[in-house]
Amino acid sequence: MKLTPYPSSRFSDWLSSNYTDFRQALYQCQISTLRLQANDFILRQGQVVDQLMVVPVGCISMNISAVNGRRFQLGEVNCDYSLFGEIEFFTKTPCQWSVIADERLDIDVLCVKKIEKMLSEQPQYAIYFASALAQDYYDSLDIYTHRLLHPITYNIAYDLLQHGDSLALLGRFSQVNKEAERFGTSSRVYRRAVKTLVEAGLVEKVDSQLRIIDRAGLQQFIEGLD
Repeated sequence: MKLTPYPSSRFSDWLSSNYTDFRQALYQCQISTLRLQANDFILRQGQVVDQLMVVPVGCISMNISAVNGRRFQLGEVNCDYSLFGEIEFFTKTPCQWSVIADERLDIDVLCVKKIEKMLSEQPQYAIYFASALAQDYYDSLDIYTHRLLHPITYNIAYDLLQHGDSLALLGRFSQVNKEAERFGTSSRVYRRAVKTLVEAGLVEKVDSQLRIIDRAGLQQFIEGLD
């Protein structure tokens, strides 16, 4: 979740007006700052979360792995005081996702015991968590629903249009294997789907990235598959 309130939430006015006090209260729970290198774990899937992590700035990625070895990538996130471990804090369960630094960055470490005490004494600040978690749940469910209900070519085309309109919340990867995992499939199936879009004259590949060359055609393509 982002510490700064989402502008479209029901309580955005109240959240914005009290944000400075909330952030000050939260940072009173800080116990250290860590410097990480690219590919270092911020949180690891399955670990017990006894600290929450704030990434003030920098690029991270999140993934989850199954026992059969398959992995789903959520995508890259350009952080702006992003907090990780908050779901596990409230549910008191092991970490669901691995959170990985994609570049060198500094993170602020918060003590969960201090946060628990802060919220029990100042429960009004729980609304920041509630509002952010609700928005993140809504956005994540939209991604999962598209991945589950639509074919891979539709999802790739839809994702390209979302990025073209600057509506996408998560960034794309330059590596084919990670992009395939972001769509919940194998590299072979992902390449085959991309080839379909390229041969249809809808997209082209430039420097390991896909670029739309026929936006109207791509829109018609996904409408035909919907």
